[in-house]
Amino acid sequence: MTLYFLVKYLHVLGAIVILGTGTGIAFFMLMAHRTNDVAFIARTASVVVVADAIFTLSAVILQPITGGLLMLLSATSITERWLLASLVLYAIAGLFWIPVVFMQIEMRDLARTAAEQRSALPERYVVLFRRWFAFGLPGFGATMLILWLMIAKPF
Repeated sequence: MTLYFLVKYLHVLGAIVILGTGTGIAFFMLMAHRTNDVAFIARTASVVVVADAIFTLSAVILQPITGGLLMLLSATSITERWLLASLVLYAIAGLFWIPVVFMQIEMRDLARTAAEQRSALPERYVVLFRRWFAFGLPGFGATMLILWLMIAKPF
């Protein structure tokens, strides 16, 4: 196995982790939210925050490193249009993902407080949940397009 293929494997694995964790987090948060069970939502949001910190963050940090190494090892120019498009989409995904992290933390805290007080979720939670969902769509869509660009290299 060459260094190039090892780095490529790690790069693809990072993409899988980002997409898989993002999909899983979205699914579990949505399903918990739909139950209206405040304690369950609080527990789910707690796990989501941890999963995002461990899996998504580590993959998000490693992707540019492995991508840069792949460029060097394959002599791919940063001026390749598919690569430039991927980098722009990566920045867009990040612009949507970073606020989502803070939304998840606040949603977790609001749900925990409501669960401890045995009260309904506050309106702020509902507003954050809607915003979290809305931010997830372009963020996830951008990562899906990046994956397609990595594979197809259409231009």
